[in-house]
Amino acid sequence: MTIRQAEGSTVPAPPTAAARRRITVRGVVQGVGFRPFVHTLATEMGLTGHVTNTGEGVVAEVEGAPAALARFGERLSGEAPPLAVVETVDGQDIAVAGDSGFRILPSRAHGPSRTLVAPDAATCAACLDELTDPADRRHRHPFLSCTHCGPRFTIVTAIPYDRALTTMDRFPMCPRCAREYADPGDRRFHAQPIACHDCGPRLRLLTADPADRACPPRPAPGTDPVADTRRLLADGAIVAVKGLGGYHLVCDASDDTAVALLRHRKARGDKPFALMARHIDEVTHLVRVGAEERALLTGPVRPIVLLRRTPHPAAPAPGAPTLSDAVAPGSPDLGVMLPYTPLHHLLLGLPGDPPGPRLLVMTSGNVAGEPIVTDDDEAVRRLAHLADAWLTHDRPIRIPCDDSVVRISDGEPLFVRRSRGYAPFPVPLPVPVRPALATGGDLKNVFCLAEGHRAWLSAHIGDMDDVATQFAFERAEEHLETVTGVRPQLLAADRHPGYRSGRWAQCHTDGRPLVRVQHHHAHVAAAMAEHGLRDGHPVIGVAFDGTGYGDDHTIWGGEILLADYDGYRRFGQLVYVPLPGGDTTVRRPYRMALAHLRAAGIDWAAELPPVAACPPDERRLLARQLERNLNCVPTSSMGRLFDAVSSLAGVCHQAGYEAQAAVALEAAALSAGEDPGPGYTFALRAGQTGPAAADLVADPAPVLTAVVEDLRAGTAVPLIAARFHTAVADLVRRCCASARERAGLTTVALTGGVFANTLLAETTARLLREDGFTVLRHRRVPPNDGGLALGQIVVAARTAGAAVR
Repeated sequence: MTIRQAEGSTVPAPPTAAARRRITVRGVVQGVGFRPFVHTLATEMGLTGHVTNTGEGVVAEVEGAPAALARFGERLSGEAPPLAVVETVDGQDIAVAGDSGFRILPSRAHGPSRTLVAPDAATCAACLDELTDPADRRHRHPFLSCTHCGPRFTIVTAIPYDRALTTMDRFPMCPRCAREYADPGDRRFHAQPIACHDCGPRLRLLTADPADRACPPRPAPGTDPVADTRRLLADGAIVAVKGLGGYHLVCDASDDTAVALLRHRKARGDKPFALMARHIDEVTHLVRVGAEERALLTGPVRPIVLLRRTPHPAAPAPGAPTLSDAVAPGSPDLGVMLPYTPLHHLLLGLPGDPPGPRLLVMTSGNVAGEPIVTDDDEAVRRLAHLADAWLTHDRPIRIPCDDSVVRISDGEPLFVRRSRGYAPFPVPLPVPVRPALATGGDLKNVFCLAEGHRAWLSAHIGDMDDVATQFAFERAEEHLETVTGVRPQLLAADRHPGYRSGRWAQCHTDGRPLVRVQHHHAHVAAAMAEHGLRDGHPVIGVAFDGTGYGDDHTIWGGEILLADYDGYRRFGQLVYVPLPGGDTTVRRPYRMALAHLRAAGIDWAAELPPVAACPPDERRLLARQLERNLNCVPTSSMGRLFDAVSSLAGVCHQAGYEAQAAVALEAAALSAGEDPGPGYTFALRAGQTGPAAADLVADPAPVLTAVVEDLRAGTAVPLIAARFHTAVADLVRRCCASARERAGLTTVALTGGVFANTLLAETTARLLREDGFTVLRHRRVPPNDGGLALGQIVVAARTAGAAVR
């Protein structure tokens, strides 16, 4: 935070006379109770004037003794409301007006928007007290909120943040809410989502006809939609529940039949479900919860937090809730969140409520591959084959916003998905750029708007292979432009010629330059940008993921780049192996294992797990395909090598969701004990010459040979998995040591989806730090493609010569 004196200010009045200052506060200062805070502070200090919202931020004109004005400016940032983030406080002396009292003026919407919209925030303690107090007029009100909590980003339609520019504009305040809204001493003073039982949104429960699910659902006959929903959940039903940023599909997490039915209906395979618990104590017998995880679970965001399962869980205490094995089969983690809306608290039950489910599955309300559903009619139509009932309400959701997913790694947050509670809060940029839009990638799509020193990342959009997701992308992009005021003059996209995100950018250039950014360069640049690296600070970028379009038109993914924002050189790579059949092989890791075995010169012996897993007819066709190089794109992907080793070790042969084989391999490695035997080692050799050639090529053939030998010797699978992880970390260590020797670089950025594997990432970072390297790991954006757009923005700005000097 800085306090600046504007140029051209008038000469201050003598110390004994009154003075007046116009103060502009920028940051997250709208929708967080900042104007009431300014009003209260000015009144307390005996100052006069007024305050208002504008597109620039909060603007106050304050009059009083000069010393009091100086103290007022300091307290603006030091005592700001809980959800506020004050970036700058700019002051300018102006003529004394002689006001009496201090007022809040109506918002001014003139000029471009430059303020920041607050993310949605979990129910605060004061509101929770009201929710549970039978004597309070908002007792059991499902839409209870105040200036310190509740919906923000998902209901905003335009800036400045006023009720008329939110989806609450259709709900006129009742006299009691209007009095609270206008009372400077009330916690709901100018709280835009203010409502109560008399004037707020209404819940409605719709139920499907179990005999004929083609019939439209009808309103349930009961008078209490929440109580009726709890009974349905207790009876094994699957209910679509409308939340802050979209619908969830909800069922009793202890009910094996209900969880299995939801998994079947959603065609989810073994992909883990997220879990909602009333409080942390409900899950401590299942997972390990450290201080950092506890802070995330109970804080104002309340994301899904990935918690390591207890290796040998003790028998639950009497009365502790049970968990169906079908919630997260084969996963080393449980994704847990605590209630973040009043409705969630009501669904899990308030003190004195009849018994009901204590752990709930809360998964995104969508068809696999589609964006989360937000529209009520669409929810009934698109979720008809998934849900038995719909708990809905009449407050519209302006923009979809899936739950964020975070884990703690090395004591710091590591995003898997950055969305609700974080979007649209910007990431500061170390290099200023002119207005730009980066469209991200096609998997885990997140786009990015940027201007000056700020980059606004969207909420999680999804995978762009579905038309509905592409429409959601377009609507979200228009909305983010509206709330940020950024009008892009430059577009950036991935180089892959088939990416739909890139095609969208190409179709929407409207005469603006479009810069194509190499996938792994963008990953490295994202890590550099979020750590504040400026120009002239190149790094060793270790970019390991599943796929990315390479400069030689192959599939990269096991790359070590010497990079800065201006460019990169490919210093190291995993050896190319054929990827036979594209997506088919991604879904069937045994095919990747067989391709790697053949490339390593290892026979397809019948006793090897991937050979046994591959049907004989498919195996014959695959051998012919590899021999003739038919539909085989070369890949250097580390993600595909993880798939191959997972299948070779007999851990996972079929992947029902992205990275399932790698997740299962990490889970196996985590259960390994002490390793008394020899480890595995990649071979390193000099690369060939050419424009896309690397200085070093890493060959996994010795690793694969050692895995086969261990299998034949009867070595435990967890030890094999652990040795492989150690071998990959050691490979990075050796390559970085060579890069330091040849290029003199001492900073390493670990990036790409493979480094969401915390066992690998933490081991690699530890080894590098032992060798004296500075290690950059992602903390503000995900290492996967959810952070790609941030790197695209800074690289495109440099490439196009668009950086502001």
